[in-house]
Amino acid sequence: MRLRYFLFGLTAILLSQICAAAQEDIDYVVLQNTKPQAQGTLTKIFSYDCKHCYKFDASVDADLIALIKQKTNLTFNPVHIEQRAKYGRMANEFFALCIIRDHAAGRAAYDKNSLFKKAKDALFAAYHKDGSRWLWGESSFIDTLSKATGISAEDFAQARRQQDVQALCDEWKSWYDAAKRQGIPAYVVNGKYLLLTANLRGVDQMAELIDELNRLP
Repeated sequence: MRLRYFLFGLTAILLSQICAAAQEDIDYVVLQNTKPQAQGTLTKIFSYDCKHCYKFDASVDADLIALIKQKTNLTFNPVHIEQRAKYGRMANEFFALCIIRDHAAGRAAYDKNSLFKKAKDALFAAYHKDGSRWLWGESSFIDTLSKATGISAEDFAQARRQQDVQALCDEWKSWYDAAKRQGIPAYVVNGKYLLLTANLRGVDQMAELIDELNRLP
């Protein structure tokens, strides 16, 4: 009798684990064009003019980053796509410059004092909270970023053409297909597994799924 109850309990546990397993085409999809260079990362694809990206940035990302640090060895990898926003390429060049300088200073992209975070937060706030559309042109757009980061317009004008800045911007362009697969924001594990966020409920479930996908080959 005890053996029967033991086997019944074991079966229930195994069934619950099977049911909880990530399901392809429901919880995630495998990208056709995988990104080997993104192994070891959780990539977030976004655009500063996307209201959903802004909402996820404000209500999801900080908790998600904290959880994946606890559960995985993944690095959070922001990718801004230039194909959507009016000043998309310029934003990419500024973001790329910030990330390169943050890396040189030993700061992660989402550290509270990182140049990237200051630039990202400034654009999100200007566009979504203040309603700014930078009607005075590129100079006003750069001014928003300069005030947030301390990188002057003159400094940016010289640095934006550097090979490492342009190379990172060009690499980001290759993520556009993944962004089109389900819209943005999009989260990709190890450059291969795209989360179907519309089917997920809450940060904890996202983190569990990311942890599970990180264990896949």
